[in-house]
This record gives sequence, structure tokens and C-alpha cells, in this order.
Amino acid sequence: MSADGPRPTAAFAAAVAWILNWEGGYQDDPGDPGNWSGGAVGAGKLLGTKYGISAASYPTMDIANLTEAEARLIYARDYWTPVEGDALPPALAMVVFDGAVNSGVAQSAVWLQVVVGAATDGVIGPETLAAVQAWPNGATDLCAEVLAQRVAANGMDPDFGVFGLGWARRTAALAFQAATML
Repeated sequence: MSADGPRPTAAFAAAVAWILNWEGGYQDDPGDPGNWSGGAVGAGKLLGTKYGISAASYPTMDIANLTEAEARLIYARDYWTPVEGDALPPALAMVVFDGAVNSGVAQSAVWLQVVVGAATDGVIGPETLAAVQAWPNGATDLCAEVLAQRVAANGMDPDFGVFGLGWARRTAALAFQAATML
């Protein structure tokens, strides 16, 4: 990162490398609600997405000119830190972090909270972290259960017909990537 951000841990470096590889460069598909500053097709300005940083989430940002270093700082500040990535086992951190980038921090936290039986408030705090530590079936099982929650939610999303196959590919690939961190 830079002097403006925290020093990256090995888990963050691996997770953000995965995200940047998956998300790629700039795109401004007008059919993707994330590319619009208003968060819906035709709402606001078509500013696009770059490195997975979207106009819907950052409506005043110059997305087209975003640098990779800036994207890494955003990921650390707005996604990794809120999901307590450094407090989670590395494979689970990757799964929850990727879910946060793809579906929002609160949604990814809820998927984890549902699985571990913590209050589903969308904030990973002491209760959720304690429930993760107490999980009896191991990290592989916990990652699989969180990914299953994500797959089920994605299948109910109204945009699944358009983006579902891509979401499914990403989630399937993520399972293999996370396994390298076990």
C-alpha cells in the first residue's frame, strides 16, 4: 500500500490480489446497475467500475482514472477492515472479503453470522468473532457454509438471469482459492 494506509498483512495481500485479478480493469456496461452513480440502470451518471470499485458505491469518484494503489487503499479501509479480515482465519477472511466486495460489507457479514449463529446485524464484532472461534467443524466447513449462503442469496437476486453465471463462476473459483489458504 502506501504511507496513507496500513501495512498489508499476508492474508490481505492474497485476498486483494484475488479481487484485482477477478475484477480487472475499467468497464461501463450500461446494463450493470453498479456502473451507475444512482445504483440502478439509468439512475445518475454512467461512471463505470474499475478494479471492482463501482460508481454505485462511490458516486463522486473519477472511476475511469482510479489507480490500482487507490483501489487497494479503498479495499483495506472500506472492506477488509470492516469485515475484520485480520481477525478471521485467512481462508474465511478471503471468503468474507470477496463477498463484501461483490455484495456489500453488511450482506457478507450477515452470511457469516447466519452460519455461526451470531446476531445478524451486518457488523462483524466480538460476538461474531467469538462464534467463529467456537465453530466446531473446521475452517473448510465454515468457508463452505458461508459460500453456500452466498450462492443461495445470489440465486434469489433479480439480476441473477443476467449476472448469475458470472457470480457462480466467481464463487466456485473462490472456494478453490480459499482452500489454498487453509
